Amino acid sequence: MNLQDIVKNIEPLDQKWITKAEERTAKLVMPSRALGRLHDISERLCAIQKTMQPSLNRKAILVMAGDHGVVDEGVSAYPQEVTGAMVKTFLVGGAGINAIARHIAADVFVVDMGIKAELNGVDGDRLIVHKIAPGTANFARGPAMSRQDAEQSILYGFQEASRLYQDGVEILGTGDMGIGNTTPSAAIGTVICGADPTDIVGRGTGIDNEGLARKQDAVSRGIAVNKPDPADGLDVLAKVGGFEIGAIAGCVLSAGFHRRPVVLDGFISTAGALIAWVLCPFVTDYLFAGHRSEEIGHQTMLDYLKLNPILDLGMRLGEGTGGALAMNIMQGAVSVFREVMTFEEAGVADKE
Repeated sequence: MNLQDIVKNIEPLDQKWITKAEERTAKLVMPSRALGRLHDISERLCAIQKTMQPSLNRKAILVMAGDHGVVDEGVSAYPQEVTGAMVKTFLVGGAGINAIARHIAADVFVVDMGIKAELNGVDGDRLIVHKIAPGTANFARGPAMSRQDAEQSILYGFQEASRLYQDGVEILGTGDMGIGNTTPSAAIGTVICGADPTDIVGRGTGIDNEGLARKQDAVSRGIAVNKPDPADGLDVLAKVGGFEIGAIAGCVLSAGFHRRPVVLDGFISTAGALIAWVLCPFVTDYLFAGHRSEEIGHQTMLDYLKLNPILDLGMRLGEGTGGALAMNIMQGAVSVFREVMTFEEAGVADKE
C-alpha cells in the first residue's frame, strides 16, 4: 500500500458516537462530568472504537531508533554511540520504558530505522530491523535524506504499527531513541508551526549555553539551506527530519487507518505527529498527547495540533515513557465509563 492510499482511507471520527457516549456519561452516579477530562478521554475512545464498551486491554510501545548526521554540529551532550547501547538496553528490559511498560502490562518493541551500530548477535523477537541507512545526513549542510527514503520511513512505521493493531493491540504508544534527535524535531516544529527557532530549540539531553547556541544555529542554517515546504510533509521530513521521526509519523497514520488510539510521548513523537498531520489532518482525532515535555518547544507543537497533554511531570527522557504512563490514566477513564453505575441502576436520585 502506498502513502496516498493510506491517507485516502483515513476518516474523521463520527460525532454521533461522541454524542452517544456523552449521554451515558451524563447518567453516571456523580455530579455532572465530575471526573473532568477522564470523561473526554473515554468518550473519544468510544468514537474511535465505535463501541459503548471501549477496551484498552492490550497495549504496546513501539520505540523507533535512528541516528542523525547533525550531531556533527555539536548539538548533543552525549556521543552517538549511546543510541546503539540504549537499544541493547531496551532489548534486555533495563531502560526506563521497560520499567514503566511492565507496570502497565505493555509490550515493548524496538525498530532500528537507521542507527549507526550493527546489532549483530542480538537475540529476541522484540527487535525489528528496517535500517534505511546508518543515520541521516547532516541537515545543517544539505537534505537529511532523499524524499524516497522519507516516504519509506513512514511506510515502515505504518507497517509495524499495523501489524500490532491487526494482532489485537488496542492501544499503541510511540517511543524514540536517537542521540541528537531533538534537533531535527525542533527543525520540524519550527517549519510546520511557523515558529522562531529560539522558541522551539531546547537543551535536549542537557547541553550548556554554548551547545544551545550551536543547536539553534544548526536548525536555522538547515532551514535556510534546505528551504523545506511546510505544506509538504514529505519535503519537511526529507530535508530536516530523521528516519525514526518518519516511522512515528507512520504509526500515527496507522492509528487513523485502523481506527485505533495512539498515544504520543514527548517532543520527538510530536514532531512525527506534525508530519502525519500535514499529510492528513484527520489523524488528530486518533491522537492522545501523553504528556508535556520539558523541551521548551513542545507546548507550541501541542498547541498547533490542538492536543491537550494528559500528564505534566517535568519529564524529558523520551523512549515512550510519558505516553506509557498516560495509558494508565486512559485505562482508568475506560473503567469509569464501563463500570460506574447510572443513577437509575444505583437507585440514587438524580438532580432535579
